Amino acid sequence: MIYVILFIALVAFAVYAFTQNKKRPVKPFPEEWKPLLKENVLFYRNLSESEQKGFRERMMLFLSEVYIEAVNTDLEELDKVLIAASSVIPVFGFKEWHYNNLSGIILYPDNFNDELVFETNGEKRVIAGLVGSGRFEKQMILSKKALHHGFKNETDKGNTSVHEFVHLIDKMDGEADGVPERLLQRQYITPWLKLMHEEMEAINNNQSDIRAYGGTSEIEFLAVASEYFFERPALFKRKHPELYEMLEKCFQQNPAKKNSKK
Repeated sequence: MIYVILFIALVAFAVYAFTQNKKRPVKPFPEEWKPLLKENVLFYRNLSESEQKGFRERMMLFLSEVYIEAVNTDLEELDKVLIAASSVIPVFGFKEWHYNNLSGIILYPDNFNDELVFETNGEKRVIAGLVGSGRFEKQMILSKKALHHGFKNETDKGNTSVHEFVHLIDKMDGEADGVPERLLQRQYITPWLKLMHEEMEAINNNQSDIRAYGGTSEIEFLAVASEYFFERPALFKRKHPELYEMLEKCFQQNPAKKNSKK
């Protein structure tokens, strides 16, 4: 019975978020969020003061356009900060960006299964985030546990929420296929496909330090490689210089130049 209630609640939120006017007033950045942002988001700490100001403004613009709701967990201020920061990180190289394919985010307390149920045990409850389709089109579902872990662990190569926002970017051209045509200039698409397939083969032959999930499909390769690009840029550039250069062109950013983490 609880699963039915949960499903109805999710559908109701999806409908509500979709029908709301996204052009709400952009609120000032709360002063109490500044220490939360600086303490928890390495990407932000590596920006100049003027860039940090622009980053905060972009966060508030995002929050004025997307609704966030928590299910069976409290929606804390840090949750909002981390979600908004995740939305800005991959598109910070662009002066203006709107996630027109996102209207609402649902935060779960923990990982969930492919039926969107988190109150179960076992191996099937392995999903930490997803971008919805069908009746959940324009919705994102995130595990709160995974959201926080992505920013707390600064030595790994992953960040679930950034991963999901890269999926949204990939879908902006109408199809998620591992080729972000809205970002990547046409002359780079063929070289990107070549590099991607070569590295996927290396992953599947246990000859790459890119997470194994990136070898499952072109869609996941883009998202997993992008996590690495933003989380450990200096290491990624050293290990995968051609991929780094291509993602630098794609995201219009050079995080290795600003990031002191090795």
